[in-house]
Amino acid sequence: MLIPVFYVLQLTYGPFYDILSDHEQFPYLHQMAPKDTALALAMVSVIIHFSWNWVGLAISDDDQGIQFLADLRGESNAKRVCLAFVIMIPVDTYLYMSRAEVYYSQIVTSSTSVVIIYGDKDSTLAVSFRMWDSLGLQRIWVTTSQWDVITSKRDFTLDSFHGTLGFAHHHGEISGLKSYIQTFKSSEYTDNFLARLGWMYFDCEASTSKCKSLENCSLNASLEWLMLNSFDIVFSDSSYDVYNAVYAVAHALHDMLLQQVENQPLNTESLLDSDCSQLRQFLKKTHFINPVGDAIHMNQKEKLQAEYDIYLIRSFPHGVGLKVKVGEFNPTHFPHGHQLHLSEDIIEWATGSRQVPSSVCSVDCHPGFRKFHQKEMAVCCFDCVPCPENEISNETGVDQCLKCPEDQYANSEHNQCIQKDMIYLAFDDPLGMALSCMALCFSVFTALVLGIFVKHHDTPVVKANNLTLSYILLVSLVFCFLCSLLFIGRPNSVTCVLQQTTYAVVFTVAVSTVLAKTVTVVLAFKVTAPGRRMRWILVSGAPNYIIPFCTIIQIIVCAIWLGASPPSVDTDAHSEHGHIIIVCNKGSGTAFYCVLGYLGSLALASFILAFLARNLPDTFNEAKLLTFSMLLFCSVWVTFLPVYHSTKGKVMVAVEVFSILASSAGLLGCIFVPKCYIILLRPERNSLQKLREKNHPENHYINCN
Repeated sequence: MLIPVFYVLQLTYGPFYDILSDHEQFPYLHQMAPKDTALALAMVSVIIHFSWNWVGLAISDDDQGIQFLADLRGESNAKRVCLAFVIMIPVDTYLYMSRAEVYYSQIVTSSTSVVIIYGDKDSTLAVSFRMWDSLGLQRIWVTTSQWDVITSKRDFTLDSFHGTLGFAHHHGEISGLKSYIQTFKSSEYTDNFLARLGWMYFDCEASTSKCKSLENCSLNASLEWLMLNSFDIVFSDSSYDVYNAVYAVAHALHDMLLQQVENQPLNTESLLDSDCSQLRQFLKKTHFINPVGDAIHMNQKEKLQAEYDIYLIRSFPHGVGLKVKVGEFNPTHFPHGHQLHLSEDIIEWATGSRQVPSSVCSVDCHPGFRKFHQKEMAVCCFDCVPCPENEISNETGVDQCLKCPEDQYANSEHNQCIQKDMIYLAFDDPLGMALSCMALCFSVFTALVLGIFVKHHDTPVVKANNLTLSYILLVSLVFCFLCSLLFIGRPNSVTCVLQQTTYAVVFTVAVSTVLAKTVTVVLAFKVTAPGRRMRWILVSGAPNYIIPFCTIIQIIVCAIWLGASPPSVDTDAHSEHGHIIIVCNKGSGTAFYCVLGYLGSLALASFILAFLARNLPDTFNEAKLLTFSMLLFCSVWVTFLPVYHSTKGKVMVAVEVFSILASSAGLLGCIFVPKCYIILLRPERNSLQKLREKNHPENHYINCN
């Protein structure tokens, strides 16, 4: 014995175990396999590449499986890949057998097409794998290279499977290995592993002797034909670890012997007694380039992250298999996001198609829809709901829809924004045309009434209640009708200002004229009675000054309005779908309602006075007509306010125009139409002499001209 048993150096091959990397507990143990720190990232990268996001996981319930599960969860959460299920196969055979049907049911009932397998090939997990195959379970398996041995066994065919993606540690090709294996004569070799290969492929019978020589093999049988089948003429990961272990020990011994030769005279017995006790220190520091060209570091801290070759493995009936390298994953020499390299042109799935099988929890939402995640569901699982109004999605699988710009709107499919048309209350619009015709007709009709009054200015009906005020009222009504045309047509900065100021001033003139006529009627009966000293107020025409006084106040209010926040051109992109409406912004809302409030106060004052004077005796008394006109005027504008605020866009403009026309027509119809009826159709009632003969002598005739 060269070294005591307590100091035996151990170089292990096979998977890397974290528990064995504790140098305090295992100071003489060295693991040749690199740590699979990037395996989970490599698998998730492939899953992302094939647009999968719904995968299953079956692992051994041991430290290795739990560590891999933690690594895989971390990478999956970062890349939004979801685990459809996690099956942890117990190591205990009896416990596994009691739950085997449950594990199988989990895979069968799951909608995923991809299952990751991670664990020891000589475990209950391998038993599960065999059972799933025997039951015809069709899945894409993602696993490590050690499972290649299973897929090459004669009694385990994967013809019902979609294929297997295997991850193997990257290493170069060993020179001469392929030619040696291909020319190997099974009947002439006693190697245990090669003997088992001969038994598998050449129907040889293994002898019972320790040397495992082969008997009854086919003459001149070689392995050359296996290169076209499932035999992989490349070192497996375990074999490569043994290969590197031999070179590592050789390099460590060489360095140790070289140091001893330099420090002391050659003494063979001394060397043999001391080399094994010192070999561990040299082995820890050993690093070299092996014949394949790979850098080998025995110090685990200096080892680079493992690089992986990716193989597509397909098995066919009668033990024939196909293993093709389709890519590699290099986390060391490439930046994040560029570490995976796949050759998709050589990938052909077991379905006979190059089209990648799908494995998603929910199909991506089509354009016009967005994802809707329900509570307690995986992030990869969602429902598709249509985009809200005026929002679109022009790609598949979006989480949020995009809102269209203000000048655009979403089409019916919600996958494209369309430019909105610019519209306004135009003269050629049916509504604008109708309102324009009404305004012109009323203007012409008012002008005709004015002509009738001018022609019959000497008649009692015309002369009653101040002829001048009647003329002013008729002219102001003409302008009231015409000012409504300012609201129709494409708005601009000039028309927006003229709309409000012209309407305010002209209506103030009209309403204040009605107020002056009402005051005239009241004064005619109250002030001109016998014995009154204030007859001069009526004779002097003082009520006529009400018009300029009230108008000046309104002009001042409008001037303040224009100075503080004048009306301006604005756009309304929300009132009418698919259109941008050009409207006039009122500017200061307070000033606008002050103008309306002032007009309302004048109208209310006129209504109250006219109502009080409605029963005054006279044949041509206008009090009743003024009462009805003001009642109609106030009703229109009281109704206008709620209707105006409940509408938008050009309909709002149409409501304002209609209110102007309706209130103006109310004044015209209630005050002047009855008089025109008498003048044109009942001229006998327009004679003062006949009226005196017909009526009682106490009736008064008011002529306040």
